[in-house]
Amino acid sequence: MNGRGESDSRVVAGKSPNKVRNRAAEGMEPRRLAKRNSSERNMARTQSRSLSMSHALARVRDVARRKEVTKFTALYHHVYNVEHLRAAYAELKPKAAAGVDGVTWAQYGEDVEANLADLSERLRRKAYRAKPVRRVMIPKADGGERPLGVTSLEDKIVQKVATQLLEAVYEPGFKPFSYGFRPGRGPHDALDALTVALKRRKVNWVLDADIRGFFDSLSHEWLVKFVEHRISDRYFVRLIRKWLKAGVLSEGEWAVQDEGTPQGAGISPALANVYLHYVLDEWVQAWRKRQAHGDVIIVRYADDFVMGFEHRTDAERLQKELAERLKRFDLELNPRKTRLIEFGRHAARNRKERAEGKPETFDFLGFTHISGKTRRGAFQVWRRTMRKKMRAKLASLKLELRRRMHEPIPEVGRWLGKVLGGHYRYYGVHLNTQALHSFRDRLTRLWYNTLRRRSQTGRVRWERMRALIQRWLPIPKVYHPWPELRYGVVT
Repeated sequence: MNGRGESDSRVVAGKSPNKVRNRAAEGMEPRRLAKRNSSERNMARTQSRSLSMSHALARVRDVARRKEVTKFTALYHHVYNVEHLRAAYAELKPKAAAGVDGVTWAQYGEDVEANLADLSERLRRKAYRAKPVRRVMIPKADGGERPLGVTSLEDKIVQKVATQLLEAVYEPGFKPFSYGFRPGRGPHDALDALTVALKRRKVNWVLDADIRGFFDSLSHEWLVKFVEHRISDRYFVRLIRKWLKAGVLSEGEWAVQDEGTPQGAGISPALANVYLHYVLDEWVQAWRKRQAHGDVIIVRYADDFVMGFEHRTDAERLQKELAERLKRFDLELNPRKTRLIEFGRHAARNRKERAEGKPETFDFLGFTHISGKTRRGAFQVWRRTMRKKMRAKLASLKLELRRRMHEPIPEVGRWLGKVLGGHYRYYGVHLNTQALHSFRDRLTRLWYNTLRRRSQTGRVRWERMRALIQRWLPIPKVYHPWPELRYGVVT
């Protein structure tokens, strides 16, 4: 049948597929000619509704990209699809902590098919109930504590599917300077973009901004309105409301939350990106096009963002208007962590003329950014491991070494090697090798002191210690290329 309901008897000989993972039985069978839109199909050759999650997301993403003002009216059926729930369960971390219900990944998997079928049926009948989030306080590098929410396993599964749908709808419209919690983008992409912008654009002033308690203070009302900009499926929106209103269980007491979304919940990063897209990203994009008198750059990673300006007047005006903008949406800048500093290729000379000392530095994603120079005198952005991050990491490793003091040395050595490897893979950037060596040396000293404490004589010969260091502690390695190389390839 053709597109008008008429039969079409034309056929062509089949052709062997060039690249197939599984040899298809119908590879050489004749097939009918496709009259229209054949290249746009991205679905299984079946009329059943059990499409794979990748195909469903591709279709949603394609519509979102082609029709920027389209509202999605039918997303909820993807949420209770058993195949989608099964794929989400498989992607969860098996050793993650249990939520308020105490159910672990392994326990749920003992009868996973029956459990997923029951979950799907409850979702389909709109009888699914979100469970409260168990709150856990984790220490921060500055000595404070950050609340972390631990969701129940079934909530994690459903939130995983909902997050993928949210990303498919909103990802095509997100701004290119947004990097946090987005597919295919990581912290080093944001760091490289910032470094290249500071070096290539006319940046003389940097606004290092931080939103006070963003995840704890975002407005539920505004968040739902932002979601409804693109999604008019009332059941999908109702599902998001359930998670927002589920409440928090802390020290055995349940409390309702009228604002905020728990850090640690699977859907929180996606909701945060939607919120900041409308509150910050689109507003900044319009501001720098219409009101700025010089170059303006911005790089945002979640609720942490850095802006660069050519003129100080632009920076001061935007900072004032940004505070008013955030206040409208129940947010505010953290005055203790938000600073406007002189930074760039002319900062050192200008401050020297004013007898103000070296240019100030700013921190972003674990690195301290410094106005420096190359050996030839050209402007260079130096990135060093933040001191408070390094001190906090070494303090936690000291406690862990004390706990492992009487374990066999090879086990402790393998563990320390993994710790150093992870540290190098994140902080291993050019111009930061001195900080990498410092971290390794201080960790070596901690291990040496621990070995001395477990010995009755308190003596550990350095000949033996050097052998242990050479055997178990890898030397520093730069894992990341120069920002211009990677950022140029990505863009």
